[in-house]
Parts: sequence; C-alpha cells; structure tokens
Amino acid sequence: MEKRNKVQDWPNLNKYQKANSIFQNSVLNDKRVVFLGDSITEFWSREAPEYFENHHYINRGISGQTSPQLLLRFRADVIALKPSLVVILAGVNDIAGNTGPSTLEMITDNLFSMVDLAKAHHIKVILCSILPANDFIWQPNQEPANTIIELNTLLSSYATANEITFVDYHTAMTDDKKGLPLAYSKDGVHPNKAGYEIMAPLIEKAIQNALATQ
Repeated sequence: MEKRNKVQDWPNLNKYQKANSIFQNSVLNDKRVVFLGDSITEFWSREAPEYFENHHYINRGISGQTSPQLLLRFRADVIALKPSLVVILAGVNDIAGNTGPSTLEMITDNLFSMVDLAKAHHIKVILCSILPANDFIWQPNQEPANTIIELNTLLSSYATANEITFVDYHTAMTDDKKGLPLAYSKDGVHPNKAGYEIMAPLIEKAIQNALATQ
C-alpha cells in the first residue's frame, strides 16, 4: 500500500483554526452569530463584505463542502466559538455529488444532526433553504432544480415541526425555470452582490427575531 506523504484534512479544520483561537480568547459577545455553510456562505464576505463587517458576524463557509464535512467541523467552527446563534445553509454540493452520491435522507440526517448539536449546547438555530439552481457548472446535466425544491420542503417541514426558524431564500430568488436568474448570479449557482442584497434582509430579520426571544 502506498504511503501518503501528507495526511488529508478532509473537513478542512485547518482553514479557520487560527481565527477560531482568537475568538475563543476574546470577550464573549452574547449576540455572537456564526454562519456555517459552503461557497454561498464563504463568498458572501467577498461579494458583499459590509454585511458581515457591519454586524460583526462570523463567516465559517468553505467552498465546495458537503453536509458531512460541515458536520465534522461543527464543533470546531461553531460550538467552540460559543455563539448565541448559528445560521446553517448547506446541501447543494451534496446534490451535486461533490463527495460522492448522496440521498436526500443522507443530507437531512447530517443537517439535523447539526441542529441537535446546536441545541445540546444551547445555541439557537436558523435553517436556510438551498438557493435555486437548474444546472451546476462543475457537474453539468444533473437537472437539480426539482431535487433542490424537494430538499427545501423537507427542511421547511422539519423546521416547523421542531420550532426552528426557517429562512426561504429559494422563493425570493427563483426564476420561471426554477433557477437562479442572471440578475443575481453569473453562473446560476453563486450569488453576486445583488443576490446577497436579496438574502441579507431575509436573514437579518430572522436573526434579530431569534436573538430577541428567550
């Protein structure tokens, strides 16, 4: 068996390790909010950085990641930061098959496990719908639009049943082909600044409501 020269950090725990240590040693903010997700979360700080800067929210998105990777780093990138609230947006890369085939049950199992971990550590949760997409530029011809809608329905039903805040980006951003319009995205998957400007007031209202409740 060939030996690997470098141990693979599959969930990419190293990415935010140094930044996390700074937060862990800083004065705790009772309104601390962490955003956990994939590229749609990570790139928000690039396309519309003022949103995170003005609100002092913590962005823990990593491009390309799937729900099992997010689950593996949930303790390091969320729980260890001791936030009051976590915003979870994930699942589209699972549908694309970034880390292998995934059923909807596999995706929801991972997402709901994150919710369970958050609740166990007295962290409030906002669960977000996946954004619309009718094709993936890196994994084309999968026709994911209806699968995304089906997953969002499962997430919304779970959130209602478990009294979790659900933010529906999909309805606010979809076009007549069940995709993400060019006005909000260059590639039909990742929002541009205009896309994030649609998302920001939706999530901000949910955050403020969640933080205001006991």
